[in-house]
Amino acid sequence: MLAFLRSRAGWYLLAGLFIVASLFVLNVRTLIPPDEGRYAEMAREMLLSGDWITTRLNGIKYFEKPPLHTWMSALSFALFGIGEWQARLWNGVCGIFGVLMVAYTGRRVYGGLAGEYAALVLASMLFWGGASQFNSLDLGVAATMCLSLCALLLAQQGSATETQRRRWMLVCWAGMGLSLLAKGLIGVVLPGGVLVLYALLSGDRAIWRRLHIGSGVPLFLLVSLPWFLLVGARNPEQPAFFFIHEHWDRFFLKEHHREGPWYYFLVLLLPAAMPWIAIIPVSVVAARRRLPGRFQSGIMLLIWIVFILAFFSYSSSKLPGYMLPVFPALALLMGRQLERASSNAALGMTVIVALAGTAGLSVALLMPGLDDIRHLLLTASLVALLGAGAGWMAEWRGHRTGMVIALAVSGWIMTQLLMAATEPHGREQSGVALAKALRPALTPSTPVYMVGTYEQSMTFYMAHKVTTVAFGDELTFGLQQQPELGIPTLEQFITRWQARAAKRQPQYAIMRHTMYQHLLQRQVPMKVVGTSERVVVVSAR
Repeated sequence: MLAFLRSRAGWYLLAGLFIVASLFVLNVRTLIPPDEGRYAEMAREMLLSGDWITTRLNGIKYFEKPPLHTWMSALSFALFGIGEWQARLWNGVCGIFGVLMVAYTGRRVYGGLAGEYAALVLASMLFWGGASQFNSLDLGVAATMCLSLCALLLAQQGSATETQRRRWMLVCWAGMGLSLLAKGLIGVVLPGGVLVLYALLSGDRAIWRRLHIGSGVPLFLLVSLPWFLLVGARNPEQPAFFFIHEHWDRFFLKEHHREGPWYYFLVLLLPAAMPWIAIIPVSVVAARRRLPGRFQSGIMLLIWIVFILAFFSYSSSKLPGYMLPVFPALALLMGRQLERASSNAALGMTVIVALAGTAGLSVALLMPGLDDIRHLLLTASLVALLGAGAGWMAEWRGHRTGMVIALAVSGWIMTQLLMAATEPHGREQSGVALAKALRPALTPSTPVYMVGTYEQSMTFYMAHKVTTVAFGDELTFGLQQQPELGIPTLEQFITRWQARAAKRQPQYAIMRHTMYQHLLQRQVPMKVVGTSERVVVVSAR
């Protein structure tokens, strides 16, 4: 069996199973607010409106992010219908693409089984596997930056011909253009900073002549610039908001309320890179060694990792997904190191996984309040223990590939079980049951208000825009441009609600429980038609 898995056919079979399984699990969970509901709704509105330039949320101009993710999700809806797995399809494809790109690059740059090991590492990392099943922008930019990084490594390797170098560098420049469309300026700033630091620290000043800047920059502009020109022409307010508020202010100011300590990402790296955390130190040390030839791929990967982590650690805005671009580089370093790691180091990884499984088993058995997900946590813990045991046996018998596959498969399954365990919480937070129950009663002209809140996933599941009341937050800028799409004060809402109630015209409102109690005290006519732990849905009596 192990001999078959080491063959080309065995690796193709494993890759095929990974692709099918990764696509299958896209439909396991409800769209969790705010991110999953927000980006699904933006794509739904783009498809239905036919406007692929001005991005909108709830019909309101929304310029916080570039359009690549919305484009791809809207295209998914157009091809396969509107639904949960279709909303996650772009992220699922990005996760698969990153794994396959790392496999190809590791094989070409380092030879041996480095590429296959790197792919197994990346596919089974907790954060990469989880983000591949979560509808947000972070994995899209991580995948496009992975394309740029891998293309750069392939272009700069010593065995590349001039034609190969030029082609791969053009792919690298195109990848940076896509990264700009995926998340903004970090798609250019981060690779650019890495190149500057690499040239300074490695002594490879000649790399600037090997980047094909003359043809690469025009391609980069051709990929990224048209949308910015078109959206700016249609919406003159967009450039200042996007480049100043969403980049400069997000990086230097704390107004987004996402700050954290400087060691935020270093702490997150421990669970994020499971089950491979034990081999990170030796992989980093090995990357510092200079190899024969002018291009030092290990140093490039190490600078990529350190610079990105340092960049976001300095930023005043910190979220776990920001560190995703680090993992393809980390996987390449670990894939290269796994071939040469000592047996003790390899066995150490299985021990860490076994300890994690034991800790998870204790939590699942002893912690109260987990009845809905206890079976999933128990299964995830047992999978970790079985993977650790199988990996230990394979390494003890001298089968390094068997050990890596055992840990990778158990790590991937464990990640999917943990993601599935979020479903009870996600279903309650999303309000999907209330939204689907309300949807048959709605016509295009039926007003639905969200009072003091904006429930991101409910809008998607209702397939109906709402009028926000006394709410701004991320919609503030758009409402400033289109104030008629919202109601700024509670008093104005009450007046409008009472006027329609007097005429017995249908209308609905969604609000938190505290707001419902407040409106009851003000004797606003309301009839509860649905409730959850999070919100109350009412109609006029």
